[in-house]
Amino acid sequence: MASSPLISRLVEALRCLPGVGPKSAQRMAFHLLERNREAALDLARVIEEAVTAVGRCESCRTLSEHALCPICASPRRDSRMLCVVETPADMAAIDASTGYRGMFFVLMGHLSPLDGIGPAELGLDQFEQRLAGGGITEVILATSSTVEGEATAHYLAEMVRERSIRATRIAQGIPMGGELEYVDGGTLARAITARQDAL
Repeated sequence: MASSPLISRLVEALRCLPGVGPKSAQRMAFHLLERNREAALDLARVIEEAVTAVGRCESCRTLSEHALCPICASPRRDSRMLCVVETPADMAAIDASTGYRGMFFVLMGHLSPLDGIGPAELGLDQFEQRLAGGGITEVILATSSTVEGEATAHYLAEMVRERSIRATRIAQGIPMGGELEYVDGGTLARAITARQDAL
């Protein structure tokens, strides 16, 4: 059965979402049109409003509809600690589950020269201004453990150390509840190398 051009456009538009292939996009489109038109209209309104109103926090660069996001605007946060992450999703995960009460800086990616992503694209001039502003005693580098994430962490660590500020890297290794026999060799090697005194 051939779809109408408008339905085809809707399916293609839904495919822009991560992890959504042609079949999933088609299922979503049919669901919205067959069973939930009011929700579809609400979704369209909220997406339009968010795209129009959401920008970046002036301090940490995360997504925010205000000049300062709630974390940067909070007087209860410890401004001496700065955690650098790759994405707003990383920031949300750390803030929600770790008890970390410091500030953040969101790179919106990682260094990747092959993709044309260098220091300027990651806002490292703004990061340097944060460091120069004084008061920061520790920068926690919480980039991913990919090759690009490691390279980004190394680059940032050099910037931080030039200002005589402590640079730390998040621990990486065996996940809580993980069975050693199922953990890959690279993760095991990192866990052994970065071992700490037993409690």
